[in-house]
Amino acid sequence: MTAAPQPTQPSRFDSFAPLAKQVPHEIVTHSLVNDVVLPGRDGGRVTIALVTLDNGLDHSKPTTLGPNTLIELGKTLEVLHARAAAGEINAVAVTGKPYFLVAGADLSTVKTLEDPAAGESMARLGHAAYDLLDDMGVPTFAFINGVALGGGLEIALACTYRTVSAAAQGIGLPEAFIGLVPGWGGVWRLPRLTGPEAGMKVMLENPLNGNRSIGGKQAFELGIADALFEPADFLEQSLAWAASVIAGETGVERPNAVEPLTDPAVAQRWSAAAKAARAFVAAKTSNAAPAPLKVLDVFEAGRTATQKESAELEVAALTELMQTPQFRDTVYAFLDLVQKRAKRPAGAPDPKLARPITKVGIVGAGLMAGQLALLFARQLKVPVVMTDIDQARVDKGVAYVHAEVDKLLAKGRVSRDAANRTRALVTGSASKAEFADADFVIEAVFEELSVKKQVLAEVEAVVKPECILATNTSSLSVTAMAEDLAHPERVVGFHFFNPVAVMPLIEIVRAPETDETVLATAFALAKGLKKTAVLVKDAAAFVVNRVLLRLMGEVTAAFDEGTPAQIADSALAPMGLPMTPFVLAEMVGLPVAQHVAESLHTAFGDRFHVSANQQALIDARIKGLWTTTPDGGKEIPAETLAVLRFGDTPSTSEQVLTRCQDALAEEIGLMLAEGVVAGPEDVDLCMILGAGWPMHLGGITPYLDRVGASQRVNGKPFHQAS
Repeated sequence: MTAAPQPTQPSRFDSFAPLAKQVPHEIVTHSLVNDVVLPGRDGGRVTIALVTLDNGLDHSKPTTLGPNTLIELGKTLEVLHARAAAGEINAVAVTGKPYFLVAGADLSTVKTLEDPAAGESMARLGHAAYDLLDDMGVPTFAFINGVALGGGLEIALACTYRTVSAAAQGIGLPEAFIGLVPGWGGVWRLPRLTGPEAGMKVMLENPLNGNRSIGGKQAFELGIADALFEPADFLEQSLAWAASVIAGETGVERPNAVEPLTDPAVAQRWSAAAKAARAFVAAKTSNAAPAPLKVLDVFEAGRTATQKESAELEVAALTELMQTPQFRDTVYAFLDLVQKRAKRPAGAPDPKLARPITKVGIVGAGLMAGQLALLFARQLKVPVVMTDIDQARVDKGVAYVHAEVDKLLAKGRVSRDAANRTRALVTGSASKAEFADADFVIEAVFEELSVKKQVLAEVEAVVKPECILATNTSSLSVTAMAEDLAHPERVVGFHFFNPVAVMPLIEIVRAPETDETVLATAFALAKGLKKTAVLVKDAAAFVVNRVLLRLMGEVTAAFDEGTPAQIADSALAPMGLPMTPFVLAEMVGLPVAQHVAESLHTAFGDRFHVSANQQALIDARIKGLWTTTPDGGKEIPAETLAVLRFGDTPSTSEQVLTRCQDALAEEIGLMLAEGVVAGPEDVDLCMILGAGWPMHLGGITPYLDRVGASQRVNGKPFHQAS
């Protein structure tokens, strides 16, 4: 394998040198070239120039795309273009170092390009390089051996043919999630391969649903790749397949591919997909985030545009979006928080102190307990024992876990062997004596302090001295739970969010006597569960629920005072939150929301409103405020209105929004003063991962700085300008 060949004459990429100089510390992903000679047709030979993208770092460090990387790739492809024209090579193939094709653009580089001209140059640079793959003069192949995100997948899309490894994970176009559009041909090329519906799923639905990606098998099924091979000899199989395609021995069929310009039926599908996607974006973001809307604009225009015309639209969209505060806020939220701070939790003890977990006990066999049991068994692959007050409840809880495993098997998300092993790991008993050899026991019983204290005392009586006792409480004092135990130092809060399988956050709650070893083990356990842990001080409702209940309390207070329901519930639309306050309350359950509000009112006083109207709904056994009308709208039924009472001081939508912003600034300021977390970044991380706080807002504290609430209430911003 050789270093990137250098062009013998001036290169079109020389004009991008000023851009490259702006990022002198870029970790360059090099383009390493190796000629592979394979048997061809009738005893001939096929020569494939194989370009391997490699940054020279270990396999845990992803390859990324910055200006220097793209210039090197472009110059390499220029040389290969000349070799193809001279008849020296029959094809060009691109692959990556183990586990990665390319993980996309280097966001730490992109965020430094504050000049619009530099942003435009970056956008055009990618197109200049990828256009060579699209017009090499000989077939081009992408061998997707691992992660292929954003610009990485767009490299593959620019090639004539693609193979993918069955083991590849992390394939997608996540740009809408990070505040951009797929800017190097993806919006135009992808839906032509997969059909418009799948294109919208990959470009919008997956990114806005927690930044999901797809694996190799799904990429093949969607039509992104033309062939699927096993990982053990993926490169060898891909090269042999490419040689057979070049020789005309293997044909490539693309049943999902469409031609939107000439087929009226496809044009209708294109419009329908765009309409459905616009409704999805509106529901997810209240149209408060500009990037998803830009993706839709380029997608719709791209149906009748040429690739070159679409490229101009992509360049314009990228240039504009890179200058928006939403993009810079998203980079802070995604890069600085989710990618960096989440991996180095503030205040976490030395990981070397952690003890191994070989058996887990769960007190309770209800829905939350069942979710926990499934998670522990799947991720840790250790025995999990559930208990409850009688065998019938235990059996029901274990049956729930086994049924969930069956669902995963039916969906192809686990193998039959893995399903059998997982089911065998989860058992139940009505006796807590089964916890005698457990290393970690977590309670998931009713949110009542006396009940939890009794449960922990019963567990302490049967477990070994080094067993950790954890509570999944959402709002109660961990200190109070531990105070009557013989060994309060082994109690820790381990607060999950619902649904457990989906929500990535665990609030690890440290009580005054919690031992360092216990804490270190809790952090190691969270990592083993593939969750992000944030250390919080023992204070009522910790972080996420305290912030959410303050927010919801202000909205329900405005409603109780006489603000019309539609105004109160939609006042926060400019934030683009995942759901409105009244819908969230219904999803959580009105009794649960009321119980936590009462706990916080007891702890903090009148800052936390306890709604008489919400209690009236609970007393009347009404589960939520809204019902859906025949035309898809929402209204409050007459029988619901009959139990409600209102004041005579209504607010406008703007007043409710400002009131909520100021309340949030006050509560977070107090939380930081109390030392609940190490800094505002931890509040931001908790809200993003535990409450679905929108990425485009950059975290709750930068948002409150931007709208002036932190200055109005606290006299200073949470973040000082750099």
